[in-house]
Amino acid sequence: MKKRSWFLALVMLAGAAYALQKAAPLRGEWTPEQVAPGVYVIHGPTELPSPSNQGFMNNPAFVVTDAGVVVIDPGSSVQVGEMLLERIGRVTDKPVLAVFNSHIHGDHWLGNQAIREKFPDVPIYGHERVGPKIIAGAGTEWVEMLLRMTENATAGTEVVKPDHPVKDGDEFAIGGLTYRVMNNDKAHTDTDIMLHVKELDVMFLGDNAGHGRILRLEGGSFPGNIEALEHALASDAKVFVPGHGTSGGREVAERYRDYLQTLYSTVEQGVEDGLADFEIRPLLMPKLEPWSQWAGFDIELGKHINGAYLEAEAAAF
Repeated sequence: MKKRSWFLALVMLAGAAYALQKAAPLRGEWTPEQVAPGVYVIHGPTELPSPSNQGFMNNPAFVVTDAGVVVIDPGSSVQVGEMLLERIGRVTDKPVLAVFNSHIHGDHWLGNQAIREKFPDVPIYGHERVGPKIIAGAGTEWVEMLLRMTENATAGTEVVKPDHPVKDGDEFAIGGLTYRVMNNDKAHTDTDIMLHVKELDVMFLGDNAGHGRILRLEGGSFPGNIEALEHALASDAKVFVPGHGTSGGREVAERYRDYLQTLYSTVEQGVEDGLADFEIRPLLMPKLEPWSQWAGFDIELGKHINGAYLEAEAAAF
C-alpha cells in the first residue's frame, strides 16, 4: 500500500511538472513589414486564439532608432514575445528602450515577459487603469483563457504588467522621437491608449480599430470608440497601425469608425422607435454589408447590437 502511494505521488508530481513545462516556440516566419521609416509591424493572424496559431493574433510593432528600439504591444504569450525579439534582432542589434501596452487585453501585452527577461530594466508603459486591473485578476484570467483556447500552446507565460502609468496628453521623448499618448476615457475598453509618433506621422491605434477584423467591445463605449478614432484622424498622422489586421493610411481608422457609426446610429434610431434589439438586426444587415466578410463579423455582431442597444437606451434617459 505504501509503495502504491509513493507511485501515485510520483505520477502526480510528474504530471504537474509536465503541465508547467514551457510550450514550443511560435511557428511561422512572421516577417516584419516596414510601414514607415524605422517602423515595423508583424501583422499577426486575424482569427481567435487556437492550437494552430498558438494564441498569436495581434500586431506586435517596433520602432528602430540609432539609440534603440521601442516596442508596441509585444503579443499574447512569452512565445510571441520571444519571436518578436528574434525578429527585432534581424533588423538591429540595438537594445529595447521602452515598451508600450495599448490596453488591458492580454493578447497585446503578455509578451512583456520575454522583453523583461532580456532587458530587466526596460520601462513598460500602459494606461493608469491597466496595472490595478491586472493585479485584481485580469492578468491571470488572460493567461488561463489563452491556455484553454490554445490547448496549452502558451504554457510558460507569466504576468508582467506595465509599471509606468500614463494618461492622455503625456509625451515621451525616446530615441530622438516623441510618443504622444491619446486617451478619451472609454473607447474599445476603459484603458485604451493610442500613440502618435509625431516625427514619423505614425499612429498606433491599438484595438480602437481593426482592419479586416471586427473586434469585441465590452466595457468600452461605441460613441467613445468613434470619438477616439475621430481624434486620431484629426492628427497629422499618415500611417495608421490597427491592433489587428493590415496597416495603411487614413482608411484604416475611417473604415472602422464608419462601421461603429453605422451600427450605433441604426441601433440608436431603433431604440428611439421602440424596437427590440432583435428587430434592429434585419435593418442593420444591408448597411453592414461592406464589413460582412471581415474576420469576427459573425461572432461579434450580435454582441455589438446588444451592447449598443444598452448604451443607447441608457443615453436616452
